[in-house]
Amino acid sequence: MNAIARFISIAVLGAATSAVAQTVDEAIADVTDQVIEWRHHIHQHPELSNREFETAKMVATHLRDLGFDEVYTEVAHTGVVGVLRGAKPGPTVALRADMDALPVKEMTGLPFASTATGEYLGETVPVMHACGHDAHVSMLMGAATVLAAVREDIAGTVAFVFQPAEEGPPPPEDGGARMMLAEDLLAKAHDPEAIFGLHVMPGPAGELSYKSRGTMAAADMIKITVNGVQTHGSSPWLGVDPIVVSAQLINALQSIPSRQLDVTVAPSVLTIGKINGGLRGNIIPDKVEMQGTLRNFDDGVRDQMLQRIERTVHDVAHSFGATATFEIEHSVPVTWNDPELLNRMLPSLTRSSPLPVKESRAIMAAEDFSYYQKQIPGLFVFLGVNPDGLDPAKAPSNHSPYFLVNDAALETGVRSLVNLTLDYLNGEATDS
Repeated sequence: MNAIARFISIAVLGAATSAVAQTVDEAIADVTDQVIEWRHHIHQHPELSNREFETAKMVATHLRDLGFDEVYTEVAHTGVVGVLRGAKPGPTVALRADMDALPVKEMTGLPFASTATGEYLGETVPVMHACGHDAHVSMLMGAATVLAAVREDIAGTVAFVFQPAEEGPPPPEDGGARMMLAEDLLAKAHDPEAIFGLHVMPGPAGELSYKSRGTMAAADMIKITVNGVQTHGSSPWLGVDPIVVSAQLINALQSIPSRQLDVTVAPSVLTIGKINGGLRGNIIPDKVEMQGTLRNFDDGVRDQMLQRIERTVHDVAHSFGATATFEIEHSVPVTWNDPELLNRMLPSLTRSSPLPVKESRAIMAAEDFSYYQKQIPGLFVFLGVNPDGLDPAKAPSNHSPYFLVNDAALETGVRSLVNLTLDYLNGEATDS
């Protein structure tokens, strides 16, 4: 190709890119109010894990209305997978949003606050989108709208993954990312080369942040059962008190991360969040059940934690004449951002945010997006959503009944998903 031809080719490509960018900007502007309306509706009508029936129906209807080539429903119970083929040949990327809410009573006072209830472990519980998944769903629906508007300029295929049960399926059900993969998600999604996701977090509204490699912790949800001998509360020597054993056991377990592990290798946390035993104050029960979680960033540290928990549970119970069992109910690997993919896509994030893109610290919370990253390179980033004027130190955390999402940040979320997709497929993102 001679110099004149190259100049003409570059000029044509630049003009085409500019035209696509303008169409994207217009489409984002057009859909932003709708994204906010979707979020308010989903927030007001939250659904627990594996019960996201109405949310899934809303998503599937929207994708079909956009003319998606394929829409799969009831994947891993309530999941939805939509496939949008661009007009030009190219690779496939996937975008993921989680749909489930939590058994939390909302205390925000918002005009669209949830008053919904659901059933969890046999009990009627309040339900709230206390982790921001309502924002994730609405932003991905908005990104679907924008990308459908420029499908003639897309060089490849985009798979939209709306996932149930990220917070963990209710026992004994399966669910979440692991079940979606088991039900051939990657085949339905046309074997994507990479997958992108984002999560709303406390932080300046519209600020995007990231971390290379280990980003969010591995998590194991654990259950410990202490078996004693029931007797009258006035005569504890006639039985074996599992409540006293459990109290000693909780304290002993805390010595594992604080005294038995090399803290310079990787951080770790062990928490008991639920304990249940007994029916009356004057009866020593025969059993106590505890549930908790352990978090870490290193497989070797995790193995050591599990071994020491098993030993501590058995030995403490034995010292009181009781018995105890320890089991893992649910596990999630480390959320691991592929360094090469992150480096390639940083310019896309920079163009998407009205604020400087920030490198974040590791987060002890967990995300089952990590299961996808075990199969293909993935990038998981964070979007700040603090209300205007709120002191960052006082921002309610995810899973709080006071957790708030600033609607103004949703446009940045949509834009980042769109830019990541178009730049990856059209080869416009660079590491420079």
